[in-house]
Amino acid sequence: MEAAKLLKAIIDNAIDGIITIDNRGNVETINPAASSLFGYSPEEVIGSNVSLLMPEPDRSNHDGYIHNYQTTGKKKIIGIGREVRGRRKDGTTFPFRLAVSEVFYHDKSIFTGFIHDLSKEKEAEDKLLKHALELEQKISERTKDLIKTVSELEKAKAEVSNSLEKEKELGQMKSRFVSMASHEFRTPLSSVQLSASLIEKYIEKPDFLNVRKHTSRIKSSVQLLTNILNDFLSLEKLEAGVVAVQMERINLVSLAEEVTEEMQMICKKNQHIVYEHTGVEAEFLMDAHLWKSIVINLISNAVKYSGEDTFIEFSTKIEDGNCTVNIKDNGIGIPYEDQVSLFEPFFRAHNTGNIPGTGLGLNIVKRYVELLDGKLEYRSSINQGTAFLLTFSSDK
Repeated sequence: MEAAKLLKAIIDNAIDGIITIDNRGNVETINPAASSLFGYSPEEVIGSNVSLLMPEPDRSNHDGYIHNYQTTGKKKIIGIGREVRGRRKDGTTFPFRLAVSEVFYHDKSIFTGFIHDLSKEKEAEDKLLKHALELEQKISERTKDLIKTVSELEKAKAEVSNSLEKEKELGQMKSRFVSMASHEFRTPLSSVQLSASLIEKYIEKPDFLNVRKHTSRIKSSVQLLTNILNDFLSLEKLEAGVVAVQMERINLVSLAEEVTEEMQMICKKNQHIVYEHTGVEAEFLMDAHLWKSIVINLISNAVKYSGEDTFIEFSTKIEDGNCTVNIKDNGIGIPYEDQVSLFEPFFRAHNTGNIPGTGLGLNIVKRYVELLDGKLEYRSSINQGTAFLLTFSSDK
């Protein structure tokens, strides 16, 4: 008797809910913890089917669970335990851990269910999951920010590296300029000084033939200095990115004839520029200044690197919206091994000897052609001359 009282006291004061049902699924006993958990008084539950405490679909299927066990003897929950959901009196549901045992008492089976509420654990799990998701989101955002920062740093590093490289190139260019200028400027200036001194003496005699000769030398030296300064001015504008292309319809033939006349004045003895235009069209969409600078540079090189008693062929052609320019000489040519560096600034082929030049002309020509969306081709060999072919399209 005392043992029964003790067992009842234990059951009534248990933290977990305890419910017993018969083999038909009707509730025989329910302890206070289970009553509080489900929100029912014992009187409302005892004698009723335990499915009262279950949400769908378990509520409709419960009797089938018992029948299957009684028919097959296969246990799905008895002695195993699992996590399920319960239904309170107010219709809300909650998670709990259910452990079921079977007891044989007075020739009948009694099923005892031990119910451990998991609401707080699930709430803690949900909070932990939510916190983990928020943390993961923050980590993802921070990672994106970090990747963006690293990318920006890499970009800044590349820009700094590029700036340093350009600064280095500029320093080298300035160094080469000082070296070249000290040589190239000295020669014509010395010639001007010497010719000026000799003119003073020839005037006293007077010897006008020699005066004219040295006057011509002074003009030639001044022209050389002008060309050098023009090259550096053009290069400076290109490096600064301030060269603006101004396209307009121009009479290309008239401009070419004008250039031919100007360049003939600097030709050597019996050196002639032969100009020819092909096609009925004379006008073309072009930047006159850039086109003239390109042609003057190429003809100037042809004059400079060709000997006396030679011809320089200069031709233009306008056809089907395209303009082609050919400039060909019979000069010293460009060594094959030097052609790879032909358009680099300050580069001069090793066979130029004492022929004056900055090594900037072809670099400027190439960059002007690119600004005009043109195409530049050439062929050259030692002592066989050099030919340049320029192609421009009015569609671009």
